[in-house]
Amino acid sequence: MGERVRELRKTLRLSGEKFGEKIGLKKVAVSQIETGRNNLSEQNILAICREFNVNEDWLRYGTGEMFKDMTLDEEIISFIGDIQWDASTTFKKRFISAVAKLNDEEWKVLEKIIVDMASNIEENKRD
Repeated sequence: MGERVRELRKTLRLSGEKFGEKIGLKKVAVSQIETGRNNLSEQNILAICREFNVNEDWLRYGTGEMFKDMTLDEEIISFIGDIQWDASTTFKKRFISAVAKLNDEEWKVLEKIIVDMASNIEENKRD
């Protein structure tokens, strides 16, 4: 299981410290799990699956996909949760804050801009 924890952490591009913070472990504990010196507790397994949307069968047995499929609402909630967790004022936070203030007409304008950009990208791919 330790190898899968390492694979997951690297897939998520998290340091041992950041990975551990999200599930209540110290960096050294994550390292010991990854190297097989310590085993994951039941609580650790459930925390990893909950926090990172990991397929429990994949984590325990290596079967199935690494991540569970999420609904659109779950993806949005997960994204917002990740943004809130980050203490710094990142572009993502500033962007979400800006779009949260848009009125209905501004949303329509933004949608048109994005649709036009996507069309231009598709046209450029064909050229």
